[in-house]
Amino acid sequence: MDVKTLDTMPPWEWPEEAGSVILEALGDDEADESDRILAAELAGDTVVINDELADALLFIIGSDDETEELRGRAAISLGPALENADMMGFDDPDDELISEEKFNEVQQALHKLYLDDAAPKDVRRMILEVSVRAPEEWHSEAVGDAWGSDDDDWRLTAVFCMRFIRGFENQILESLECEDPNVHYQAICAAGNWEVKAAWSHVVSLITSDDTDKALLMAATEAIAGIRPDEAQEILGDLTSSDDEDIAGAAFEALSMAEGLSELDDLEDFEDDDDDEYLN
Repeated sequence: MDVKTLDTMPPWEWPEEAGSVILEALGDDEADESDRILAAELAGDTVVINDELADALLFIIGSDDETEELRGRAAISLGPALENADMMGFDDPDDELISEEKFNEVQQALHKLYLDDAAPKDVRRMILEVSVRAPEEWHSEAVGDAWGSDDDDWRLTAVFCMRFIRGFENQILESLECEDPNVHYQAICAAGNWEVKAAWSHVVSLITSDDTDKALLMAATEAIAGIRPDEAQEILGDLTSSDDEDIAGAAFEALSMAEGLSELDDLEDFEDDDDDEYLN
């Protein structure tokens, strides 16, 4: 069993020793670089990630002896564990991918590595992009600095991070007009996540245009459901009959989300009205 074999299998079919196989490949300095990069990618899967693998990934990220590509891939692979910890907390051991102690250690280590100006730019970018999955106080300033950079790569990282960090509505709206398709895509995702109402007409124009790139169309489909769920349902209906199965599937998912958000809004309005009547 090796990482190449694991890569041919869905994670839920991995054998019990999969984590050990991945860990061994990560630490094998004599292995092909491609195998170690693959191992770093597989290590982040929720089926295997644990404290030991998190330690191995952290060691690689902080090692000047490793390539930038491997270090960046290792950083990205910590994302699922950080996001899970941020969402689920540590009240139920069955929900944990890594321990609370390891989670705190990873956050502190990533922050320290991000602050190291001697580290390669792309490694620091990946660290910022992954660490925002579990937002901390330092992230707002870091994202603001990245946005204010003259470097296009850092600005792209900033817009990606705006999907996870509050307080950047104006920057998201500005990014919607960016000619860089990657920045535009991330801005659409951020606008949908934070329900940026001012982005509505822009997102609708993407959905109704025949010239919109498929990936961007799917992002816009998800975004519109969060921005105005009531109005989104009518617009999404046409996409559910698309000949493209991916687009139709994304439309059905977005439609379901829009219906759920609309029902939640109705419930909140009802509770507000009920509270007002009680107060009067």
